Amino acid sequence: MTSAGRVTGSGIFRRKPVEEIADTSEEQLSRSLGLWQLTAIGVGGIIGAGIFALAGAVARETAGPAVLISFLIAGLASAAAALSYAEFAGMIPKAGSAYTYGYAVLGEAVGWFIGWDLLLEYTAIVAVVAIGISGYFAFLVGELGLELPAWMLGAPGTGDGHVIDLFAVILCLFIAFLLNQGIKTAARFETFVVGLKVAVVLLVIVVGFFYVKTENYSPFFPFGVGGAITGAATVFFAVFGYDAMSTAAEESRDARRHLPKAIIYSLALSMVLYVLATLVLTGMQNYTEIDSESGFSSAFASVGLSGLASIIAVGAIIGILTVMFTFMLGVTRVWFSMSRDGLLPAWFAKLHPVRRVPSRVTWIVGVGSALLAGFLPIREAAELTNIGILLAFVVVCIAVIVLRYRHPEAPRTFRLPGMPVVPALGAIFSVWLITFLAPETWLRFAVWFVLGALIYAFYGYRRSKLAGRDESSGPGR
Repeated sequence: MTSAGRVTGSGIFRRKPVEEIADTSEEQLSRSLGLWQLTAIGVGGIIGAGIFALAGAVARETAGPAVLISFLIAGLASAAAALSYAEFAGMIPKAGSAYTYGYAVLGEAVGWFIGWDLLLEYTAIVAVVAIGISGYFAFLVGELGLELPAWMLGAPGTGDGHVIDLFAVILCLFIAFLLNQGIKTAARFETFVVGLKVAVVLLVIVVGFFYVKTENYSPFFPFGVGGAITGAATVFFAVFGYDAMSTAAEESRDARRHLPKAIIYSLALSMVLYVLATLVLTGMQNYTEIDSESGFSSAFASVGLSGLASIIAVGAIIGILTVMFTFMLGVTRVWFSMSRDGLLPAWFAKLHPVRRVPSRVTWIVGVGSALLAGFLPIREAAELTNIGILLAFVVVCIAVIVLRYRHPEAPRTFRLPGMPVVPALGAIFSVWLITFLAPETWLRFAVWFVLGALIYAFYGYRRSKLAGRDESSGPGR
């Protein structure tokens, strides 16, 4: 172990000792969240667009009824990573999640690129979810017999006369406004709406079960097994809301005890609901007839339950807001952490003097996600999110193995079982899923990666708070 104040590693691999990470600094977030509020944030981030928006699109275009398998594959990979996150959360109760864990264990350069990566991925997720909600909003408006101008109903190229997805833009800005009201107020809203969302999903499952036709499950693999795997890579972002939730560690009243439990509880509950909901969706309608944007509402309308379809559309609009909340919370806390560490300008780390939230970055993310939501089709935005999150999972799974063997004596409130097999499987699954993403996704990621490398080389490496300590402490062990 190194003494307090010394940097381990050197150069781009310098890292702060784990025991120092929880130290106080001049900019501290407000600690207001308990176990069930954290769990609600996790469930809010996991259950949402995956059920109400992407499940229909993937079933119709990629996997058919095997969308169930897509979710199970994604959930299996996610579970291995979730256990890795749970061990870290019990050790390092600091904002930043994968960025902070990678920085502490694998070095500054790894932490930087994961953090830089998450800035784009989380912002894109907010946009994807906003687009998904907008689809249900359009369905609901149509059910009420109203007709909105075509120019405001979708991104360019998604329909005749579409110019901008205006409702999605407004939603992104609304979530930014909500988060700026303070974490306690925002978390109360989140917990209440998560309860409504779970109730709507249970309603869908229970009522929809009576309209399932088993012949709709045949053929189960209309696009082959490869289609189900490709679908897993696409829906993966729908099963890792706990990652964004763990960025709120600094706002938890007892992060070491509560975060590991909240991570496991939120993923377990969400996967059960995902499996049941996809069985109902593909059982109610043949996969070729499922609406890609408002799957469940359209399915219920097709069996004569238009009133319930409208209720589901309202529930989807309200419920998916929680996903936007969780991931916008996540990206702003990662950005705040990187700025506080000196890798990005300290101006971004400035907190609101009363509400103790990073207001500046919250508004920047709100506007950025609004632009993506307004002008990108949902599938392109969804694929943009997954490569970065999968890479973050790889880093966390490897880092938890390294730290277990580097510092086995460090106190842990949760110990990941099956070490090192479970985290190794999580890393392997994540790499495997990455290979199924479209070439365009790789190209966009490469451009973002190069931009990040330039910023780190010309700013972050020299301005990092560890830079001076690195020079004075000499090579670490």
